[in-house]
Order: sequence, then structure tokens, then C-alpha cells
Amino acid sequence: MVALVAAVLLSVAAAPPPNAPLPTGAAAIARDLAATTQAVHAGVEDWRAEETARQPRELLLWALHQQRLYLALGLARAAVVERVVARLPSALRPESGDVLLARRSLVRLTPPTTRPLSAYRTGPAEPAARLLGYYRQAQRRFGVQWNVLAAVNFVESAFGKLRSTSTAGAQGPMQFLPSTWRAYGLGGDVHDPHDAILGAANYLRASGAPTNLRRALFAYNRSTLYVDAVLAYARVMRRDVRTFYGFHSWQVFVRTQSGYRRLTTP
Repeated sequence: MVALVAAVLLSVAAAPPPNAPLPTGAAAIARDLAATTQAVHAGVEDWRAEETARQPRELLLWALHQQRLYLALGLARAAVVERVVARLPSALRPESGDVLLARRSLVRLTPPTTRPLSAYRTGPAEPAARLLGYYRQAQRRFGVQWNVLAAVNFVESAFGKLRSTSTAGAQGPMQFLPSTWRAYGLGGDVHDPHDAILGAANYLRASGAPTNLRRALFAYNRSTLYVDAVLAYARVMRRDVRTFYGFHSWQVFVRTQSGYRRLTTP
């Protein structure tokens, strides 16, 4: 039934505009999140069937609405989140539960920024299918699962959309410190997605992956919250590759003292 609702939404209703009001109340949020997530999945299927590099605008708008729902829930009280997840269709609960675990971990890990928005540089990500090919190449070479590499790429730079050097000096789509890149970057370009993904797989393998992913990810970023977030997103993408394409369709937001600010647009 939910899939049918999503198909109807995609075929006869326009996707929500970028700043559409979000619902309130657990039941309304759950209905909107379920329908939006199914619309994103269906939009991804249509996009992949078309074999085009860039996402259709309708998919980007659905994905943005989904992202805004998750950003809001990431800041909500735990009891509210539990009520929302409990009201979702059972088939969507694992995906939404893990996305919310990741979002809430990242909220705890990263306080609101005090940097001006002008300090952030953005640009387009590499096409999703091309990135997926890089992850799988790295998996074949180093044994690190593609979905783990995708989750790191997602958390670190929104798949390369966020181009700024971090306050600690980390650079590139996989956010390497210069000293770490010299040791594990295989002589490549830290700003090149292909080279950065292979370098990340090399570093994770040297740090314990794939046998001990938690240890390897903790070496990458010494925070258990970071490890929890990456592994949660990795689980989502392992269960359903459509979610990778959905996350790739998300925009770049920065959390400021006055709330989330969007830096990119559909």
C-alpha cells in the first residue's frame, strides 16, 4: 500500500518545494516520511533506468524533503523519534532507524558551527554510478566493503559536494590530513574522488578493516559517535542500494547557532 501511495505521488503530484512546511506530531511526520521515502526509492529506480548522470529535479526535491525531515528529527527529543519510528511501515523501520541513529550521533559529535557560511565551499559530486564503481574497485583491492567507503564519503563531505578544508586541516572528499595522505594516499591527488576513495580503503585496511571495522573507523576519526554514524549509514546502503542514490541526491546543510542552513540547491 505504501509503495502504491509513493507511485501515485510521483505520477500525479509535484514534489514538495525546497522550503515546504514540515508536519508536526508523530503520526503526521511518520506518514510524510514513509510516503517521501517511498517516493525517493521510486524516483531512484526511474533515474537509474534512464541511465543519466544527473538526478532529475523531481527526485532532488523529494530527497531534499526527506533530508529536511531527518534533520528535524535528529534534533527532536528521543521520545518523539521513537513514536515516529513506531508508526512507520515495518519495512521502512530498519532504514529510518539507522538513518536517525546516524543523524543523532552526528548532532552529538558536531556542535553548531561558528564559522561564517562564506567559509564553506561547495561543488557538484561525481555522478553516483561513477562513485559506486570507485567504491567497488577499492573493495576488490583492499577488502573494505563498498557501503562502508560510501558512508565515509557521505559523512565526510556529502560525496564531495562540500569542498572546504576542515578546521583541523583535512582535505578532499574523504577528508585526509596531509600527513595521513602522504602515508596512505598511494601517490594520488587527495582532491580526486577516485584517488581519495582508494586511499581511504588503504588506510582502513591498514587500521584493521575489514576484520575490525569499528577499530579501523575509530582510527579514521577518533570518536565512537563517528563510528556509530558511519556504520549506521553503511547498514542502510548495504540493505538497499537505492538508498545510496537517495543520499547522493541530498543537499549540503550546515548547522548554525540559529538552525540548519542549506548551502546547495536542487
